[in-house]
Amino acid sequence: MSSLLALSNSLADTVEQAGSSVVAVNAGTRVSPSGIHWRNGIIVTSDESLQRYDDITITLSNNRTAPVTLIGHDPSTDIAVFKVENVELPVAKIGDVKTLKVGHLVLGLARSSEGDLRAAMGAVSVVSGAWRSMNGGNIDQFIRPDITLYSGFAGGPLVDAAGNVVGMNTSGRRGTALTIPTTTVDRIVNQLVAKGHISKGYLGVGMQPVRLPNNLKTALNLSSATGVIVVNVEPSGPADNAGVLLGDVLVTLDGANVSDTGDVLALLNGSDRIGKLVKTQVIRGGVLVELDIVLGERSSKED
Repeated sequence: MSSLLALSNSLADTVEQAGSSVVAVNAGTRVSPSGIHWRNGIIVTSDESLQRYDDITITLSNNRTAPVTLIGHDPSTDIAVFKVENVELPVAKIGDVKTLKVGHLVLGLARSSEGDLRAAMGAVSVVSGAWRSMNGGNIDQFIRPDITLYSGFAGGPLVDAAGNVVGMNTSGRRGTALTIPTTTVDRIVNQLVAKGHISKGYLGVGMQPVRLPNNLKTALNLSSATGVIVVNVEPSGPADNAGVLLGDVLVTLDGANVSDTGDVLALLNGSDRIGKLVKTQVIRGGVLVELDIVLGERSSKED
């Protein structure tokens, strides 16, 4: 048997094995996104691909269907989690995303609403550190596979050459493929299964970026040329209770520089600081004022 034929047969076997845990998610869209049987009774898919969260079914192999119910979703990481019961379906073999290297062969898998398994092959083109999505979600690794994300492939798995699922595929800018790594998916699944929503820190302010005059930056020994001005303060909210005023310019939160609203969202996007004091520096009347804000909690249900 030639090496090329052996590789082809091996890839087909990998697709068949890994694809047994891939489903189609029927949610009223023209093209059904795919989903992954992540854990026993837990289906993961792309949140942005859904038009609704009720009356949803999944299509398995052989065109079998089953109803699912929403556990929770997190738009900031593009992850929606559903529960399925009384269905015999193989669970995905979750791999270690840290083993991925640029150049590794990978497969994007999907299932059509008719139950057909589909695959696209490519290589890992980019692997880098943590990043923040446009919706403020913290993603543990930036992974860009060089695969074509055909219709219905969003929400499906990225599979390595050993047949391990290393993430969930989603669309980036201009339709390019991005992969949410398994570590991020696991973290979101854990929170949604436990609480039904993603807890996020809450300040209770409206903000917009503002450029700092050079003389003020020099006088206050600030490293950033921009800050975030408070344009609205919610009565009795965390910031209001701490004494934040309209016109204050936030320059540090919890010791980190604040140069735009994204910096604030990154700090709030998580539950580790909820209920804790966050030391805050603001510019008020040309001088630095230090405030202690006890962060409140806002769930993704309120987004």
